Amino acid sequence: MSIPLVDVKAQYAPLLAELRERIDGVLASGRFILGPNVQAFEREAAAFLGAGETVGVANGTDALVLVLDALGIGPGDEVICPSFTFYATAEAIARRGATPVFCDVDPRTLNLGPAAACVTSRTKAVIVVHLFGRPCSLEGIPQGIPVIEDTAQAFGAPLGARRAGAVGTAGTFSFFPTKNLFCLGDGGLVATSDPELAEQVRVLRFHGSRDKQTFEGVGYNSRLDELQAACLRVFLAHVEGWNAARREAAARYAELGLGEVCELPADEPGHVYHMYVVRSPERDRIAAALREAGIACASYYATPLHRQPVFRDLGYGAGSLPATEEAARENLALPLWAGIGEDVQRQVVEAVRAAVTARAA
Repeated sequence: MSIPLVDVKAQYAPLLAELRERIDGVLASGRFILGPNVQAFEREAAAFLGAGETVGVANGTDALVLVLDALGIGPGDEVICPSFTFYATAEAIARRGATPVFCDVDPRTLNLGPAAACVTSRTKAVIVVHLFGRPCSLEGIPQGIPVIEDTAQAFGAPLGARRAGAVGTAGTFSFFPTKNLFCLGDGGLVATSDPELAEQVRVLRFHGSRDKQTFEGVGYNSRLDELQAACLRVFLAHVEGWNAARREAAARYAELGLGEVCELPADEPGHVYHMYVVRSPERDRIAAALREAGIACASYYATPLHRQPVFRDLGYGAGSLPATEEAARENLALPLWAGIGEDVQRQVVEAVRAAVTARAA
């Protein structure tokens, strides 16, 4: 029996009847663009996160671009971000004509390290990424610089008195089907407690217009679908339980002895384990053995952003971000989802142990 990295269907299968009822309601209404489900989901998500407002958009990448645009960031500006993250984080900066300034990660958390040393007179924002579901601390970022939280991988993670994505200037979210809160396709969200920023994002997502008649600027066509919003409203009611189940599964890996054969992710109360990522200098050999055994795994960001061809002209050489490059060589995501069984996790641990033991022999 093969074991997937993530089993999304196992999470939504018990909710099919409710999902179909919500979808049928949208079909019956004939409202498919910015209808009542989008409006309701925006209110419900804002209340859940502890944000003043949220704005539904087409996907997580657009959420980043829209926030950068709303902040007036463009050519000649610099935006600090980690290199150990998905391409969209830096792609959004480059899309606005600004320059990504890559900062090394903290080797324990793999989140953005001290950013103050990267600040220059051209720094206009910092993007922190709550990587793999672990909230990134916003401490140490100089006052007065807007902080954008890329929260694509950490919906629902607690961060202080609120939740990740609702603490900085703005938070951006992706609802890609493997996320902690997911939809049945693409979807995204911007969260902020700045009403002017929220309104600017709202105008930009709809071609720079408030009424389809008067156009105040060059915007985008980036709206959360009504059908996806209807599904997200169903899933939002379950995300806390799903996150708790992910934490239980993460703890179970440790109980089963996985830490004896590889380095486990450091746990902390806010971690919601979008991915369960271990580390080993023998990563590639372990991964090959797992795949041979029918167990899915993944190495994330094996070529970190500062070493990608698109950013070659920025001049980052090999070894310029040592903690990032070590994490890129060693990280391995193992199967984890809300509801994964102990028997499945035991098979994973035994396969990793067998791979390490074979090498030692």
